[in-house]
Amino acid sequence: MSHPGAAARRRLAILEPWLYSAPALILIIVTTLVPIVIGISYAFRNVMLLDPTSGGFVGLDNFRDLMRDASFWNALKNTVTWTASCVGFQFLFGLILALLLNRPFPGRSIIQPIVFLPWAIPTFLIGMNWSWLLNPAIGPLPHWAYALGLMSAPTNILADPNYALVGPILAGIWWGTPFFAITLLAALQSIPREIYEAAEIDGAGGFERFRSITIPFLAPTMLITVMLRTIWVANSPELIVVMTKGGPADSSQIVASYVFTQAYQGLNFGYASAVATALVVLLLVYALLLLSIRQAMLGTR
Repeated sequence: MSHPGAAARRRLAILEPWLYSAPALILIIVTTLVPIVIGISYAFRNVMLLDPTSGGFVGLDNFRDLMRDASFWNALKNTVTWTASCVGFQFLFGLILALLLNRPFPGRSIIQPIVFLPWAIPTFLIGMNWSWLLNPAIGPLPHWAYALGLMSAPTNILADPNYALVGPILAGIWWGTPFFAITLLAALQSIPREIYEAAEIDGAGGFERFRSITIPFLAPTMLITVMLRTIWVANSPELIVVMTKGGPADSSQIVASYVFTQAYQGLNFGYASAVATALVVLLLVYALLLLSIRQAMLGTR
């Protein structure tokens, strides 16, 4: 028969890790999980900020309105354009920078901090700076584009419904490229140099080494960084809110900024929560798809 003290010590040993992690778990639950649950619950209620009689349960009515909302579908289309353009060019330029910075050259220790500088600048300041750069009254970019024949006149593209989304995309590419440069450079530096040396001895050229060694080693990192960056960009309306406020005529509205518009301009928190929930579901499906691809790639290595 075991001693009661020994049983108490065993129970304490089982509980000890949970006691150590309890403060962090409580903080995560209070600051993250509880707001998420409350926010999702709003999607099934009629929550109008200035209407004290609102808040009743409406079931799926907000989602039915969502399916008939032309502005939402326009915002979803813009979200795909915004996210694919930003992430695609950020990845391309980030990979090029990582490959360049992975090779020793004079002044590399000075160039690296300059390349990574945009990542340290607040998004609000980036949006303001690019708004000024694209304003023909004070910025040079429209005049340069006109001189190169890219524009018929030095006008502000942020005021043109056909091109308003281009401005935030340019700012987003400049801002997010260092993220890929940093992560891909770290992955490149983890590839054993002996593999490249052996391939070079075997007569493999630069492109063949890149295709057969660099890409396979970088592929898992590429997938996870693209997935994370896609989720961040799709959920980041700051540049669009600062530069265009979703206009003109909702031409640059994305789903994340549409949530902001519905919640803080329309004061319809219930419908805004339904829009946000739809975005979460779409991004979750996307993330699960990429994670399954990454797992399959790791399984074949």
